[in-house]
Amino acid sequence: SNSKSCQNALFGMGNPLLDISAVVDKDFLDKYGLKPNDQILAEEKHKALFDEIVKKSKVEYHAGGSTQNSVKIAQWMIQEPHKVATFFGCIGTDHFGEILKQKAAEAHVDAHYYEQSQEPTGTCAACITGDNRSLVANLAAANCYNKEKHLDVDRNWSLVEKARVYYIAGFFLTVSPESILKVAKHASDNNKIFGLNLSAPFISQFFKEPLMKVMPYVDIIFGNETEAATFAKEQGFETEDIAEIARRVQCLPKVNKNRQRIVVFTQGREDTVATVVKMFPVLDIDQNDIVDTNGAGDAFVGGFLSELVQEKPLEECIRAGHYAANVIIRRVGCTFPEKPDFH
Repeated sequence: SNSKSCQNALFGMGNPLLDISAVVDKDFLDKYGLKPNDQILAEEKHKALFDEIVKKSKVEYHAGGSTQNSVKIAQWMIQEPHKVATFFGCIGTDHFGEILKQKAAEAHVDAHYYEQSQEPTGTCAACITGDNRSLVANLAAANCYNKEKHLDVDRNWSLVEKARVYYIAGFFLTVSPESILKVAKHASDNNKIFGLNLSAPFISQFFKEPLMKVMPYVDIIFGNETEAATFAKEQGFETEDIAEIARRVQCLPKVNKNRQRIVVFTQGREDTVATVVKMFPVLDIDQNDIVDTNGAGDAFVGGFLSELVQEKPLEECIRAGHYAANVIIRRVGCTFPEKPDFH
């Protein structure tokens, strides 16, 4: 069934982070001014949080970073051949960087990191309370990605050219919007598929300009209900209806007229909304089976991309997304069993 997947057919670029996850209490969240369910970038006041979280009793380390998670899941769903997924991002020349390299290799992802020694490898503290998780990303090295020194280099750019499907989380807009635009324009000019994720409310709020610069090249936009609502508010849509927001996003200006934009908004346990606007029910799960919702969104995208790269219809892409998310929320971190059971 995987005859359509060839090596480097799926390209992802983003912030490679080492996730440090631990169960914390409300006092911990309050101490650092965190909401129970949020994604933010670390500020000066969060520096001590990283020292404190590693001392928690049950701390776990997992390779993370939103885009990297998604391409890993896509590769896991596809299984064979290896290295269907390519990943670019920046790490430090340190122990955490070595872990990320090792984990990417174990996942059979063709990772080509830009390595520099000014900044240490980025980390993301996942502060878990019950069903909620508050993510605090200390980008560090991830923020040092350099277009001229990595993306533009012939041997790297040739891997971009090999791909048919591209996916970048909105988080990377804070790092290298010029790299995103170069990849997005390449996809558009060659009638390939470029996917982008809204990623977090702060992207739509504070990185509006780079987000809207890339939007005309976006063939598939992903997001959850909160991100969709924030985007709508920032764009002055004056509606909170998710299906209506999806329609409006679909109609935003688009360069490549050969592909109609697809909008996919997940809503946790509620139906996923996708244009041409349809509702797709998610798989039922007993609340007691939910171990960790961190990574569910990344997993949904990974499952989706695994079918998309094999040129499957939208319904199949969404079904695979729901399957992958359903597997991941039963486990700690964005981790998965040896083989998928998706038919």
